[in-house]
Amino acid sequence: MKYIALVSLAIITLLSCNNNTKVEQKNVETIDNTSVVSTLVHPDKKLMETHCYLCHSPTAKENTGRIAPPMVAIKAHYLQENTSKEEFISQLVAFTENPMLESAKLKGAVKRFGLMPKQQFPDGVLEQIAEYMYDYQIEEPEWFKAHWEQQGFGAFNQSGKNLTDIEQPKTYEEIGLDYALATKQLLGKNLMGAIQNKGTLNALEFCNVQAMPLTDSMATVHNAHIKRVSDKYRNPNNKANTDELKQIAFYKEQIAANVDPTPVVVDKGSKVQFYYPITTNSMCLQCHGTTKTIKHEVRAKILQLYPNDLATGYSENEVRGIWSIEFEKLINKK
Repeated sequence: MKYIALVSLAIITLLSCNNNTKVEQKNVETIDNTSVVSTLVHPDKKLMETHCYLCHSPTAKENTGRIAPPMVAIKAHYLQENTSKEEFISQLVAFTENPMLESAKLKGAVKRFGLMPKQQFPDGVLEQIAEYMYDYQIEEPEWFKAHWEQQGFGAFNQSGKNLTDIEQPKTYEEIGLDYALATKQLLGKNLMGAIQNKGTLNALEFCNVQAMPLTDSMATVHNAHIKRVSDKYRNPNNKANTDELKQIAFYKEQIAANVDPTPVVVDKGSKVQFYYPITTNSMCLQCHGTTKTIKHEVRAKILQLYPNDLATGYSENEVRGIWSIEFEKLINKK
C-alpha cells in the first residue's frame, strides 16, 4: 500500500515576529460588506497541514483509515538526542525528495504502508516544514504515546516550543481549502482501500461508481457545491466549463513555473466561487499517465468504463484539473 500525495498548495502569508515566533497575520478584508476575519497561525504549520496531512493525518485512527504514519512519528524517528537542527532538516528533506528503502528511518511504516512515492514540491517548502517540525510541538494522535512506548522506544516527550494557534473565523480561501482537502481525504482513503483490497483494476471500479457520490456527500455535509473538473476529463460529468478552463490554464502556468499555487476566490453576489488545482504524482500515473506507466489491462478497463476517456498522457506534477467549489458567503451578525 502506498501513500497518496497531497496536492501542492499554500496560502499567501504576511509575517510578523514577536519573541522570535513566526506567525501569519491576515488582515480583515471585505467582500460586499461581508467580513473575512483575520486569523493568527504559524505559516509553516499551514504548509505542513496542506502538503502533508492528507496522508499523515493526526486525526486518523491507529488501525483503521490510516494510509501513512502521523507527522509526529516522523519527527520522533528523525529527531534523536544529538540531532542538530541542520541535520534534522537536511535528512528529512533528502528522504522526502528522493524516498529510498535503504535510507528510510521508519522501516515499520514502509512495511505497512509502502514506500512514499517521489513527488515534487515548490522550492523551499520542505525546508520550511522541517524547520517548523524541529522548533515546535506538533499535533499528536491520542493513541500515539501508548503506541510509541509499546514499540519499545521508551517514554515519549515531544521536544519543541508549544505554540497555540489563536482560533478565529476562517477566510474564504481557507474555507474552500478545507472543503477541498476534506473531500480529497475521503476519496483518497477509500481509493487506497480499494487498491489495497483488490488492486488498481478494482480502484477503477471504485472511481466509476463511488467517486461522484462521495464527493456529493461532502457537498451535503458542508452545504456547498463541490466539483472536480478537468479540460481532459474521464467522466463527462467532470468536464470544465468556460470559467473553469480559464482557471486550469492559469494554474498550468503557475505549476510550470514552479510557483506555489494560491487559491482563487471569485465574488458571486451572495456566494463565493473557489478554485484550486489538482496535480499529478507517481500514483496518479498508474491510471492517468502514458503507455509506459499504465498497464495494458488497466487501460483496457478504463476504455471499457469510459469509452471517450481523455484523462491520460500526464507526467508528474502537472495540472490534471481543479477543485471548483461554490458556497454561501458569511453573513455578519450585529
